[in-house]
Amino acid sequence: EQVDVEPSTRQRILDAAVHCFAHTGYSATSLNDVAAEVGIRRQSLLHHFPSKETLYEEVFEQLLSDWFSRLADAISVQAIGLAKVEAVLSAGFGFFADNPAYVTLMRREAIDGGSHLAIDLAATLRPLFDGAVDYFERGMASGVFRQQDAAQLVITGYGALLSYFSDATFIEGLVDGPALDDAALDRRLTHVLDIFRAALVDPDARADDLAAI
Repeated sequence: EQVDVEPSTRQRILDAAVHCFAHTGYSATSLNDVAAEVGIRRQSLLHHFPSKETLYEEVFEQLLSDWFSRLADAISVQAIGLAKVEAVLSAGFGFFADNPAYVTLMRREAIDGGSHLAIDLAATLRPLFDGAVDYFERGMASGVFRQQDAAQLVITGYGALLSYFSDATFIEGLVDGPALDDAALDRRLTHVLDIFRAALVDPDARADDLAAI
């Protein structure tokens, strides 16, 4: 029988901080707000995180670690060609669906230019970006994928995934329905995968050609 393990106080603080920073932003969030969300005193929070800056940086470190882990699992699967692209897109989509507050944090930090972080967010994400561009360019050079601007294709994928979740409330107003229930998420993921298939694959390509990378 599986036993539920209560999260540590430190993890509860991190979870509460994600919620607070995502909903009110870095500047408008105080340590008192986070402590109140957890249900502890400010002094107890300071025992784990000596400053708001330290707490925010650890929130982002956990965000990036979780995201990179999810993508690494997808990249390591025994798939090639378009199947690999679909596996990575699906993994990224699933991560954002599971962690919508992370999406809001990423968007806020991107708009602010990473000004609240000691790390360079763009430099941290650059290896993922370069790896994706390289994968597409190798596929295009070998004739498996149609010729496109690989860097722009990756940026399109990034925007297609993140903006849907960060703008979910606005989208619900446009479509007069839920944007984040299972049916809506399935439709969105299918659409994103269809866009990449149309961009990358000749409709007359044979099935064995798609596995040539």
